[in-house]
Amino acid sequence: MTAAGWQTPPALPTVGIWSHAVSRLGAAHAKAFVEELEGLGIGVLWYPEAVGSRETLAWGALLLSWTESLVLASGIASIYARDGTAAANGALALADAHPGRFVLGLGVSHAPQVAARGHAYARPLSAMESYLDEMDHAPTLGPLPVQLPARLLAALNPRMLALAATRCAGAHTYFMPPSHTASAREILGLEKTLAVEVGYVLGDDPPAIAEYVEGHLPRDNYRRALLFAGFDDADLAGRGSKRLIDAVTARGTVGDIVERVQQHLDAGATHVCLQALSINRGDPKIESVRELSVAIRELNGRATGLLQHGRKLGRIQEVQS
Repeated sequence: MTAAGWQTPPALPTVGIWSHAVSRLGAAHAKAFVEELEGLGIGVLWYPEAVGSRETLAWGALLLSWTESLVLASGIASIYARDGTAAANGALALADAHPGRFVLGLGVSHAPQVAARGHAYARPLSAMESYLDEMDHAPTLGPLPVQLPARLLAALNPRMLALAATRCAGAHTYFMPPSHTASAREILGLEKTLAVEVGYVLGDDPPAIAEYVEGHLPRDNYRRALLFAGFDDADLAGRGSKRLIDAVTARGTVGDIVERVQQHLDAGATHVCLQALSINRGDPKIESVRELSVAIRELNGRATGLLQHGRKLGRIQEVQS
């Protein structure tokens, strides 16, 4: 497996679903959930890895086995949960068994979670570079799959985004406004995948919105990324300013959620993964996905995302020349 082999952008539809709950459900309920997502025409499911959650590669194998076409994307697999050789061979095994249906999202996680695994969280960029090196040179005894798996980085700040651009198929961002998407696209260039998570509620659910925002604001990497995206210290104070909350969440009607998705697409996202927010992270909120499913299928049928962004950029460049 060469370094270039991990860098082919995955064929993702415009919109998918991101779910905390799927990594907390029992097997029978998780199976029913992913089967219904597939039945609703949802093309991609992102699932997390946390301390105490389902192990990414084993759980991904089960989720893939319960579906026929659904793409599974780890969002994200912690580099402290397994070494680079294990990650490489695990991803290759899933790609061999389920061609084109597994995307390996990798990240450095967060200091408390890393400490809970018995590691020291230090120099995250260097740690990720070393991990990618190990993956690129991992011994592989079995044959390579016909379609190699894509590798995306959880990247928020400029240096990690630059690493995603040079060493991976692209980046996965989380808890970020459209202004960050535009900046991330500038760093990644036009060819790379930019998969953007958007937390949403249909109608309004102040406790769920507050839990989502307050759970992420204290973390240094999110704070630095929000400053990079144009917010200031006053926006990040306390529970977050109204301006910030409105920018990093979407709420209201189906049309309001679609409008926020389109803002990220216009800013340069190739893929938007919608996370239904709930005060209970074990609730898959399937009724919310049902309500959005028609709009998601319609968005997936349009020429949106990077194609639209590239055409716009091309017109700008023509005028400038």
